[in-house]
Amino acid sequence: MAEQQNQNESARAIIVGVHLQQQPGFEYALEELRNLADACAIEAVGELSQKAERVNPAHYIGAGKLEELKALAEGLDASTIIFNDELSPSQIRNLEKALERRVIDRTILILDIFAERAQTKEAQLQVEVAKLQYMLPRLVGLRESLGRQGGGAGLKNRGAGETKLELDRRRIEERIAHLQHDLEKLVARRQVQRKQRQKNEVPVVCLVGYTNAGKSSLMNAVMETYHPGSNKQVLAKDMLFATLETSVRSVALPDRKTFLLADTVGFVSQLPHHLVKAFRSTLEEVSEADLLVHVVDCANPEYEQHIAVTQETLKDLGANEIPVVYAYNKSDLTDQRYPRTEGDVVYLSAGRREGIEELVQSIRDHVFGDYVEGEVIIPYDQGRLVAYFNEHAHVQETEYEPGGTRLKLTCKLADYEKHRELFVEQGEA
Repeated sequence: MAEQQNQNESARAIIVGVHLQQQPGFEYALEELRNLADACAIEAVGELSQKAERVNPAHYIGAGKLEELKALAEGLDASTIIFNDELSPSQIRNLEKALERRVIDRTILILDIFAERAQTKEAQLQVEVAKLQYMLPRLVGLRESLGRQGGGAGLKNRGAGETKLELDRRRIEERIAHLQHDLEKLVARRQVQRKQRQKNEVPVVCLVGYTNAGKSSLMNAVMETYHPGSNKQVLAKDMLFATLETSVRSVALPDRKTFLLADTVGFVSQLPHHLVKAFRSTLEEVSEADLLVHVVDCANPEYEQHIAVTQETLKDLGANEIPVVYAYNKSDLTDQRYPRTEGDVVYLSAGRREGIEELVQSIRDHVFGDYVEGEVIIPYDQGRLVAYFNEHAHVQETEYEPGGTRLKLTCKLADYEKHRELFVEQGEA
């Protein structure tokens, strides 16, 4: 697998892709594959592509291209061939036999990057589950050839190779079951935390977007703006998949309104289904959010493709109905005027800390729409309500009158409905 190549700094590879008819973004997909290889310390020294109506079921590419690829690999002294799509077990076996070189695909590259970047226990478990699920059918796919090597077949007279394979398969299945059991405990804990947040009626805003769009940098910019010196920063690096954990931070605004901001794993085109499945528990934060902030690296010439991939991934997660605000990050690297807001698009620069207040204003407009302002008179024998409103509402003025404490405030619609009889005057915030 690719991580074995990581130990070899000078690993050289050829990138291979099949351009299917009516497939948009093929050139970009190959460029992205080169970036993924680079993240695994593999140097892409050559590239080969083929236009076709469908992928060759036996060798992914046609016979002529296969010979061309073999000659290219020999000429460029490439030890590894990287394919743009997920290969079947038989394709890997056939290609390695024909090319006499290590064959890996896009999926294992991404899995290896995730494995290297995973920091928390949960992320590490999720990546290991995804890798084992990827390996399992490929292990089983080798059964025939291993059985022949062992010199036997059938239940009573199985070859040594096949017996070892069955043992390996059983071990992998047991390991997957064990890991999933551990994951369920962690997921259950997060679900309790999420239910508590819903009970407290704190809006949840999720940062989503393509990998390396600047989600973590944006989260840090928001925290520094509203909680300077709080040490609530998250890891932000200029590399693919720097963030694999969902980090949640509470953002308290000057008028006592509070929302939770969640940083999530970045998306990439053809994100392996093993990973989406393994990270589904982490990505539940996205599907249950009140608002999504879709962070876009608008300085990247392929940003429209990135937006399309993110929207498709959100659809797969069942999050395509949630309201979205677009944060066009890195505007300082473009000719765009910033900071400015156009409808649901905010042009900003997280690196320069410019446009943060405009983004938060846009967030406020979406998640705090159900607030009312007015005046309430609370009888002195209900002093606990004064304390409640001081904690959960934005109290502008407090006066003490014969009939009780008069508060001029802005509060949640739910609180207004609950204590409607105490309000003497109200209007939409």
